[in-house]
Amino acid sequence: MSIKSGTGTRWGYAVAVWGVLFAIPSFLWAMGSTFGARSTVAPELVRLAQDRVPWFLAVLWVTGFLKLAGAAIGLGLTRLRGRLAARSLAFCGGGAAVLLVWHGGLFVVHGLLVETGAAAVDPDLAGLTRWYLYLWGPWFIAGGLAFAAATAAHVRPVGRRFAATGALGALLLSLASTATGLG
Repeated sequence: MSIKSGTGTRWGYAVAVWGVLFAIPSFLWAMGSTFGARSTVAPELVRLAQDRVPWFLAVLWVTGFLKLAGAAIGLGLTRLRGRLAARSLAFCGGGAAVLLVWHGGLFVVHGLLVETGAAAVDPDLAGLTRWYLYLWGPWFIAGGLAFAAATAAHVRPVGRRFAATGALGALLLSLASTATGLG
């Protein structure tokens, strides 16, 4: 796999910064703080964190470490070494791009439907819907687009197959989890 410098490398670093910044709230909430959560996250999730529910704390720790893994993938995309590593990073980068854009897109579409009156939510959650529309949705989408740009900038055509495979797998996983109500 070839390595391109310049803009592509910057996208990899952008992914790394995005991942670290995104991990911070997960770790804070796992350690007992609800800083930033009360007004921006679903009340049920805030209650789970406040009540220190063990399985939810485990989820917070795991998601925090997954976000750091995403940061590491971003760094890896700036320095592809070896065929297997490059293909693995392309697979992960493509999958992350789709998962993040899909997830953020769902937040944005739902928020737009609520804002335009096409969908209704409990009035107590209307303000929260705006946070998902204007903060969380765009944040996920920005991360997904950064992953897509970093992955595309650092792989040759053979690596693009692996990125596309990761992207397709992520899309199918997302569709299945949405259809079953698990996502």
